Amino acid sequence: MNIVLHQPEIPANTGNIGRTCVATGSRLHLIEPLGFRLSEKELRRAGMDYWSQLDVERYVNFGDFSAKHPEAKIWMATTKARQTYSEVVYGPEDYIMFGKESAGLPEELLVGNEATCIRIPMREEIRSLNLSNAVSIVLYEALRQNGFGQMQMHGELHRQKWL
Repeated sequence: MNIVLHQPEIPANTGNIGRTCVATGSRLHLIEPLGFRLSEKELRRAGMDYWSQLDVERYVNFGDFSAKHPEAKIWMATTKARQTYSEVVYGPEDYIMFGKESAGLPEELLVGNEATCIRIPMREEIRSLNLSNAVSIVLYEALRQNGFGQMQMHGELHRQKWL
């Protein structure tokens, strides 16, 4: 799977998302401008020691991203969508794009893509979820639909044995 962050602003969110991408074998795509430097302490702290294992690519703008991935199936996560993230079928190579924390995805990107816009249901008085939480919710649904790929499916206790 591919996670795309369009102009993320908060380094801790991007760090958390990066860690989630490493844990799931997903690729992270960052569309500039970023609201931080990739060397910031908050980003490294949130990503912990996993950041060096992250498959990440940066793009100057959305046009640059589109030019490099012309055939990409892009699901656009937005609170404005008419269908929920669980109503669609994700392919293993799909891209799931999220907007910046303060404003989401620009309506100019959404307007011609209603069929691939998805939302996470929430109560009406809530504007949006935290970006890293939203990425996790949608990404794990997409992974579930695709059998979780090469991810470890069962855990073991450290000092004891399951009964």
